[in-house]
Amino acid sequence: MKIRFSLNGKTVELECADSRRLVDALREDLGLTGTKEGCGIGECGACSVLLDGQLVNSCLVLAAQVEGRSVVTIEGIRGADGGPNDLQEAFIKYGAVQCGFCTPGMVLAGEALLANKTRPSRAEIREAIAGNLCRCTGYQQIVDAISATALSRQEKNNHA
Repeated sequence: MKIRFSLNGKTVELECADSRRLVDALREDLGLTGTKEGCGIGECGACSVLLDGQLVNSCLVLAAQVEGRSVVTIEGIRGADGGPNDLQEAFIKYGAVQCGFCTPGMVLAGEALLANKTRPSRAEIREAIAGNLCRCTGYQQIVDAISATALSRQEKNNHA
């Protein structure tokens, strides 16, 4: 079957089987390897993408389900200059990146939260990233990075 959808702001068409998972279509058919497959059962969050602005596990979504919709992967998150955006920079600054396997999903979870809540509490941040497993950082640095980005974005909006 042929599907057409927005991927990181650009319209794409893809020929794939009805049973093709979105994670496989992204990685194998479209070459976007930032989306990782960890568990394959929706437990780890490594394959997280934004589907119409909502965080989803792409291992649980069939590619056919994105027909006419918008998908954003980690490759679609970038700053105005094409480099890392402010949240990605905060992940670096706060040491929230270690092995890097969970990082794309964590960044997308943070972006999904910050799109809906400009001043999340630390508890809300922890809840927002709860579906993303990390074996390296202990989560504190990730929470710090998202919290700092929320504060920075709030200050920018207050001065705009």
